[in-house]
Amino acid sequence: MVMVKFHIQAESDIPASTQLFNQIRFAIASRQFPPGHRLPSTRQLAMQTGLHRNTIAKVYGQLEELGIVDAQPGSGIYVRAQGDEGGARPQSPIFEQYPEAHKRIQNSLDDLLSHGCTLSQARELFLSEIDWRLRCSARVLVTAPQQDIGAGELMAQELEKSLRIPVQLVPMEELDQILDQTRAGTVVTSRYFIGEAEQIAAPKEVRVIPIDIYDYSQEIQYLTTLSKGSSIGMVSLSSGILRAAEVILHSLKGDDLLVLTAKADDEYKLNAIVRAAQTIICDQASYDIVKAAIQSARDDLIRAPQVLCCENYIGSKSINLLKRELGLD
Repeated sequence: MVMVKFHIQAESDIPASTQLFNQIRFAIASRQFPPGHRLPSTRQLAMQTGLHRNTIAKVYGQLEELGIVDAQPGSGIYVRAQGDEGGARPQSPIFEQYPEAHKRIQNSLDDLLSHGCTLSQARELFLSEIDWRLRCSARVLVTAPQQDIGAGELMAQELEKSLRIPVQLVPMEELDQILDQTRAGTVVTSRYFIGEAEQIAAPKEVRVIPIDIYDYSQEIQYLTTLSKGSSIGMVSLSSGILRAAEVILHSLKGDDLLVLTAKADDEYKLNAIVRAAQTIICDQASYDIVKAAIQSARDDLIRAPQVLCCENYIGSKSINLLKRELGLD
């Protein structure tokens, strides 16, 4: 496990608690802190960041309220297993009569899948569980809040390409209504939005599978090497990604870098970035749009900005796990 370092800019206008909250949430969403991982104690984080332990405890309290972590008295703060990781299943009389046996079946199946066994090979051993998973595979719904539907678009595009099956994008605000129309489906979302998705899907006995986002380690490493005064542009379909990236980058470099952000569909801001930035970092869905904007402005540019295209928004391990869960291996 790579040691995660947190950086706080004391002189920043962004509250220290907000900086730490965003960095911890990113570490969980990108699986640098996986389910079950014990978070650093308030004392450890105080020594690392210089923040008061009460401030850190407040951040942990916010994470717990969102259902992202669990506080275990006398033990510590742990990343909460969410969605399908938590083993949520529709209950039948046989499951209620033998709860421990049901749990063992779940764990055994997950162990088989992790070692390369396909759903078809496991069918005879775990018919009830497999039948449920196959029915859920009939429909894959990707969800994200309407205010950050761009993140949902990224997930849907990448899943359709990787899974090679139709994927439906549903705003979180419409998920309840859509699930009323189907009982056989799987809801997929980022860990940023897992709590709200579970609240909607659980009463309808529809499973939710959280996906891990790419940790952007290469891009972050590159940015930390830039000299003071460098101008960086960031372009994405998702306003939420841009907000989080700006806070995290500011926590790492303070005001050393001039950071400009734009959604891919904001032509005015994108053109401003093309003319001002030395380097532009974008997601794959925005790459062609950025290149077209640079080409359009080529006569006005002394030197075209360097364009760095990030890897997929979804981590590769999550893609492979999802394939196994859906029986697509």
